[in-house]
Amino acid sequence: MSELVSEKTNHSMTLTKALIPIVFLIVALISTLRFFKGDPHIPILATAVVAAIVGGLSGTPWRVMENGIANTIKVASPAILILLIIGMIIGTWILAGIVPALIYYGLQILAPGYFLLTTAIICCIVSLATGSSWTTAGTVGIALMGIGQGFKIPLPMVAGAIVSGAYFGDKMSPLSDTTNLAPAMAGARLFDHVRHMVYTTGPSLIIALFLYYLFGRKYAINELDSTAIREILTGLAVNFRINLWLILPPLLVILIVILRTPAIPGLIAGTFIGGLFAALFQGADMAAIIRAAHYGFVAETGVKAVDTLLTRGGLNSMMWTVSLILCAMSLAGVLESTGILMTLSKAIIKLVHSTGSLVLATICACIGTNLVAGDQYLSIVVPGRLFRHLYAERRLKPKNLSRVLEDAGTLSSPLVPWNTCGAFMYTTLGVYPFAYLPFAFLNLINPLVSIFYGYTGITMEKYDEGEEPTEEST
Repeated sequence: MSELVSEKTNHSMTLTKALIPIVFLIVALISTLRFFKGDPHIPILATAVVAAIVGGLSGTPWRVMENGIANTIKVASPAILILLIIGMIIGTWILAGIVPALIYYGLQILAPGYFLLTTAIICCIVSLATGSSWTTAGTVGIALMGIGQGFKIPLPMVAGAIVSGAYFGDKMSPLSDTTNLAPAMAGARLFDHVRHMVYTTGPSLIIALFLYYLFGRKYAINELDSTAIREILTGLAVNFRINLWLILPPLLVILIVILRTPAIPGLIAGTFIGGLFAALFQGADMAAIIRAAHYGFVAETGVKAVDTLLTRGGLNSMMWTVSLILCAMSLAGVLESTGILMTLSKAIIKLVHSTGSLVLATICACIGTNLVAGDQYLSIVVPGRLFRHLYAERRLKPKNLSRVLEDAGTLSSPLVPWNTCGAFMYTTLGVYPFAYLPFAFLNLINPLVSIFYGYTGITMEKYDEGEEPTEEST
């Protein structure tokens, strides 16, 4: 019944009506964030109300919209659970001295002039091995933020390098959910998809790393504040029992994920490891471990830089982000169930007249879905569903579509503050997405490279003469 109603609604929903909640969302977000100094939650919820009114006046029953909200939140529930577990990991790992140890040794090994470049490379390796940008940011990302702070490097730059590296693996690793989702939506094979992404992601990463090298060299020229770093090292050494064994938990979590253990059980194991190490190496009792997991760690070292860095984590710290995800998913559910999202996407399709404009339209649809619906998965699923037949009509192989879906959908998601990925990065790294956006070079460059390939035809593989797309491949 709901499918029939939804299909009818898609036909009755006009572009003019569909644009009403979008315009409202833009105005509400700009007003609230810029002028009223508020958070995006209320504007997003208010937009959901406006979208529901538009949908109701267009013939969509409330029951259909309610089911749409419930189904969308259901899809996001694993991400919410992962978010809460990451919060517990951060709290227990700081209590255990794991994060302090990573910062302690990192400050002594890494050079400030190469720090941004090294940060991006480290995150590339970890995310490629784990397939998870969230795990990367929530573990080594936290430590790298602390090291960058010790080197007096602007934190938005450090966060941009972390996000670029983390999303390289999120995009390229066969272990990543989006890397599997994109070819499934386009009808491509997984490893065909991964190999095809090398053509756009490879050059983009090289350019990004070169930029991180150039930006980082600026801090090699400046005199290193050895006094500040020594103060941080002393503060860490005095308040935590630092030793090389504390490097083991991040390696174990990476190994657990590489062995294809599902993300939630693997991360829960990381939390238990953190609690165990807190007891073994820092002498923490069960009450302290539970407090750190639930409420986060509160640093009282007497060193302001250390206290600011290490006072974080805990399940409670993720509630701002969880509430934002619930608001965004509620809006996404209304937009999907009323046909607003479909109507907007179909309007974009009408602008397609060439392979280049097809790629551009796909990228705009992916980014637009991330902006409007606030969910990385929807930014792959909805455009993938809409554009699949258009790629087949132009005799373009499905791996072209799957590559574009990731070039834009996956990589633009952490740049939107109210997107689930942007909200997570903000909560974890402590830097607002709009602040690190100019320095997330891979995320900015990759869609542009993809558009360039679309208009020039470079690597846009087509079916051979006489070869017809099969139902399975399209």
